[in-house]
Amino acid sequence: MNIVAAYELVGTYRGAADICGTTHKTVKRVIERVDAGQGRPGRAPRPANYEGVRDLVGQAVEVGRGRVSAMRLLPRARAAGYAGSDRNFRRLVAQEKNRFRGERGRGRRPAVWSPGEHLVIDWGVVAGVHVFCAVLAWSRVRFVRFAADEKAATTFAMLAECFEQLGGVPGVVLADRMG
Repeated sequence: MNIVAAYELVGTYRGAADICGTTHKTVKRVIERVDAGQGRPGRAPRPANYEGVRDLVGQAVEVGRGRVSAMRLLPRARAAGYAGSDRNFRRLVAQEKNRFRGERGRGRRPAVWSPGEHLVIDWGVVAGVHVFCAVLAWSRVRFVRFAADEKAATTFAMLAECFEQLGGVPGVVLADRMG
């Protein structure tokens, strides 16, 4: 609970201290500071123990184009004066890799679907039964049927039934390499 709210509730330093789990001296100090119109005292953030080697890691990530590992960099960082933990160092390398990737953008563009344009098909086997699945990429409408085999004639029959169910033919039918 907030010390000020606890003090306003009970009206004594010791009572508020019991509620907040602190000492009455701390409660008195906080209440006097609030009464004087001062807020919480500010404290300058401490720099992380890896700030001294951030440039080294940043350069290595640039040279390695975001593919360098923390395990390979740690000996160089230790030689440069890093005395922190392995975990903290891995955190620094991850931050620098994320910064590198953020500056470069995506490596590839995600697929952009149009309504009714792409139908994705595939076969699967569940407990010895062949399953034909088709999904319209934009709307995610699913078509699932069971079959005795995965022959081309069966696939075409399933596609014909799927097109009939959808009420039209999509522009592109995507399939993996079906045997």
